Amino acid sequence: MPYIEVMKQLAPAALVALSLLAAPAPALAQDGAEPESGFREGLDLFARGAELILEGLREEMEPMLEEIQPFLEEEMLPFMQGLADAMDDMTAYHPPERLPNGDIIIRRRDDMPVLPEPGEGGEVEL
Repeated sequence: MPYIEVMKQLAPAALVALSLLAAPAPALAQDGAEPESGFREGLDLFARGAELILEGLREEMEPMLEEIQPFLEEEMLPFMQGLADAMDDMTAYHPPERLPNGDIIIRRRDDMPVLPEPGEGGEVEL
């Protein structure tokens, strides 16, 4: 899957760019003085550079996302919906466990009530 290799290369750059954008600006002095105009201009240029990096990442990832969109819509979405329907409430289960043979099991918590079996006609007596 070539898109996985692309994601491995682009993910660190995206994380760095996002963390730099999310970093708070330095606090102003208590006397209300504005920072130097050169400093402000530098921050603006830095923000614009980060914006350009993220835009470039988006443009590079767009074809990959278009390529995997049918898989996500046709295969993953129905699978996840079926899993959600079968598991009713996620808090009723322990975290998944991987067994030595590679199987993954999800155990129901002991303190959660067992769901009743449907009777004839699919009816459940509560």
